[in-house]
Amino acid sequence: MARSGPATGLGADALYDAIHRRRDVRGQFTGAPIPADVLGRVLAAAHAAPSVGLSQPWDFIRVTDDGTRRAFHAHVQHERAVFAGTLAGERAERFAGIRIDGILAASMSLVITYDPARGEPAVLGRHAIADAGLYSVCLAIENLWLAATAEGLGVGWVSFYREPFVRELLGIPVGIRPVAWLCVGPVTHLEDTPDLERHGWARRRPLADAVHAERWRGRPERRSA
Repeated sequence: MARSGPATGLGADALYDAIHRRRDVRGQFTGAPIPADVLGRVLAAAHAAPSVGLSQPWDFIRVTDDGTRRAFHAHVQHERAVFAGTLAGERAERFAGIRIDGILAASMSLVITYDPARGEPAVLGRHAIADAGLYSVCLAIENLWLAATAEGLGVGWVSFYREPFVRELLGIPVGIRPVAWLCVGPVTHLEDTPDLERHGWARRRPLADAVHAERWRGRPERRSA
């Protein structure tokens, strides 16, 4: 039977727990297989995300092939070197100790794509905000991430890649955009503190700095990392 009304009690506690325990995982993957029923629930949660005009513009590509993952890993390491070349001094030293992916250690990868033609010729709600479809894909990714956390899985979003490379590697048609390459699988644990905080790369922004009343109240003074 479908539930209605606000979440209360244990349901709400579990939701907030998943939100705050969620981490961008890099080094804690065990490589153990993901049970088919667990993966099914996680993907179903992603597919239940809201979308502009009910367009559901996402697709999910499961990647387990070792050769494909190694090819992507090599590409990511190249892009890491490109980024490292832009750094100097303390920032370069900090970045050298930061792991940026778990591609080969995770049980599998999930690549989430965006099809802007889904739902055309008239996507209700997108005529004034062209990126609303892309926002919808990001909501599906967040649903997936929280569901995975609730299931005891880790997720790591790899962003050191060029979209044309991923499109060619996975045979993604022209016009469809690869939005996220996610490493997914069981983990030994989830860190209490996000990696970039632990390595001193960045600090969390206080909620009070992000909340405005009625109108934009000015930009808070920028804090150095």
